[in-house]
Amino acid sequence: MHLPDLPSVEEIPVGDEKDGPYGIASGADGALWLTFAGSGRIARLAPGGGLRTYALDPPGCRPTVITPGPDGALWFTRHGDHRIGRVTVDGESSSFPLPTPDSGPFGITAGPDGALWFTETRTDRVGRITVEGEVTEFGLPGRAPGAFPSAITAGPDGALWFTLNQADAIGRVTVNGEVTTYPLPTSGAAPVGITSDGTALWFVEIGAGRIGRISVDGAIEEFPLPDPAARPHAVVAAAPGECWFTEWGANRVGRLTGDGEITEFDLPTPASEPHGITSGPDGALWAALETGGVARIVL
Repeated sequence: MHLPDLPSVEEIPVGDEKDGPYGIASGADGALWLTFAGSGRIARLAPGGGLRTYALDPPGCRPTVITPGPDGALWFTRHGDHRIGRVTVDGESSSFPLPTPDSGPFGITAGPDGALWFTETRTDRVGRITVEGEVTEFGLPGRAPGAFPSAITAGPDGALWFTLNQADAIGRVTVNGEVTTYPLPTSGAAPVGITSDGTALWFVEIGAGRIGRISVDGAIEEFPLPDPAARPHAVVAAAPGECWFTEWGANRVGRLTGDGEITEFDLPTPASEPHGITSGPDGALWAALETGGVARIVL
């Protein structure tokens, strides 16, 4: 089902196209935190709408995905200079170099073991970093080079689940580093975002225009979007058994219920390029728009 307009979708400017807002997350301070991949900054959007930005060094570090950490700070990947970044709610930032050069960190999430887990797109590895900055890396056995591990999330089974964008597969890694992969039924699926609803994992197939669901036992379902060129990118779980996702190619935000019903909502600004999406502290959904804003979607 496609609804052409939804009055409860609003856009708030936070920068411009050169800033390239990409990742978004809710912080422990009740604010929304964003990465500006284009201008190398981290931004804090207060509940009342006040915006504060923090410059990173160097500007080309390309902060990408951001997540709340177990220490109350925000942790993020720096895809441009192959580091993991950390920023406190007061805006003090630091970063940690990765042992493997040219690793291209992308996804990051808090794990059940009190550490942060991340993906390395260029070296086909999954990494773990403690809040003190100690890094461990795990390879993907049995996978040809170029699998491109992308987004990662903590699963309901105590393991970490991640997408293999170029291998058309979903991966699972235990906190001890044991990796299992599950091939997707659709060739060219190119999965990116992944999230847990507390029971199963939802993921998006940017290449095939589908939303997928995988159980902790590896059973996979796929739900095609009305527009195969929608290019879904990021996904977040909402109520149990449903998820919300961004459609980069179609300029929409979509909702999928547990019974497979899809509803899509147009964003007010044409070609706004929605990327990251998160549940906000106000109960709304928030999406980062690469053209310089955030969208607030009231449920």
